[in-house]
Amino acid sequence: MLDWIEANLDQDLTVEAMARHARLSPRTFARRFQQEAGTTPLQWLTAQRVLLAQHHLEATDDPVSAIARRAGLGTVDNLRHHFARRLGVTPLAYRRAFRPPHQQP
Repeated sequence: MLDWIEANLDQDLTVEAMARHARLSPRTFARRFQQEAGTTPLQWLTAQRVLLAQHHLEATDDPVSAIARRAGLGTVDNLRHHFARRLGVTPLAYRRAFRPPHQQP
């Protein structure tokens, strides 16, 4: 199940959609997910999307808007919000801090 979610991070994933894929009711899916992962499905999903964005910021010169879409966060504002909340920095500050100097755009 987690592999399917990770492969579809750029899609509009809701608890209902994930539960449908798992062939469970949304309530049962959310309860089992919490038991297995130790967090809610949406918190886990957001964390995975931020991790994917981090990877792209480190490894590519792609515009932040393209990375936001690819990671399933939609807009730069949404990406910036989740970065600030989870990491305490903006996506561009993260790119500058964690990208090797010879790879800086």
